[in-house]
Amino acid sequence: MKQVFSELQMGLKYGCPVEDLLTGFAIQCRGWRSIYFNPEWKGFLGVAPTTLLRSLVQHKRWTEGHLQIFLSQYCPLLYGHGKIPLKLQLLYCVYLLRAANCLASLYYVTIPSLCLLRGISLFPKASSQWSFPFIYTIMATSAYSAGEFVWCGGTLRGWWNDQRMWVYQRTTSYFFGFLDNILRLLGITKSVFVITAKVADHDVLKRYEQELMEFSAPSPMFTILTTLAWLNALSFIGVLLKLAMHGETPDQLAMQIILCSLLVCVNQPLYEGMFFRKDKARMPTLVTYKSAVFALVACSLACV
Repeated sequence: MKQVFSELQMGLKYGCPVEDLLTGFAIQCRGWRSIYFNPEWKGFLGVAPTTLLRSLVQHKRWTEGHLQIFLSQYCPLLYGHGKIPLKLQLLYCVYLLRAANCLASLYYVTIPSLCLLRGISLFPKASSQWSFPFIYTIMATSAYSAGEFVWCGGTLRGWWNDQRMWVYQRTTSYFFGFLDNILRLLGITKSVFVITAKVADHDVLKRYEQELMEFSAPSPMFTILTTLAWLNALSFIGVLLKLAMHGETPDQLAMQIILCSLLVCVNQPLYEGMFFRKDKARMPTLVTYKSAVFALVACSLACV
């Protein structure tokens, strides 16, 4: 195709992994307006991925398509100028730039933990008044998010699992979506539409109903997740041993220690898949060993 997006006057605008969003955006630019409509769930049931890898692949396709739209002639700030309100243009940009958020997410799940091993503080002391804005922001956003989740019919456990998936998606799906767009712009690769399988066998469906994650298939996404899990666990154990051996107070590094401990809690299913589970859906041994080597190298370089 000579152009990334087809200039169809009718129907869906194909040539993009998220043709539904692109078509809706084009319709709004032609004068149509959206309304809030919240129907009963039973009338709109669909089929969703039942494994972690399939879900990550699906989100990778979405974020890749979102960024692809932003970098094309259909960028809301350009194509939507004068056609839709500025606040709606900015709202579209929030979604279209989700892939780029992987950079900030990868920073927060790696750099603060690695700095713990060197005793480098990136945040104010916990006893300092400058720590209050950080504490307030974290507590306020978390409380609001959890309250909204429960108000919409969810549970606190469901909210925590949602936060876990948010971390997994930003460090894998968003990263690969961002990387694929860069490679496409450089002419190294072309955009490929990856179909997400949504049919599961009996054993997979049973584990899904038991809320057990599926790790059986080796994937670069699992390598990244397990490497980050190893890295945060090693950093957390290392800083605790260092504080205990030297008799230091954790005041200076308290916020980083809390962040690292939360990441360890988020990665609980990964630790179970690597060390404790014996079923077919456990983490592949090769992925576990390979990610352990990567994490040890990163920690060793941080301690030099």
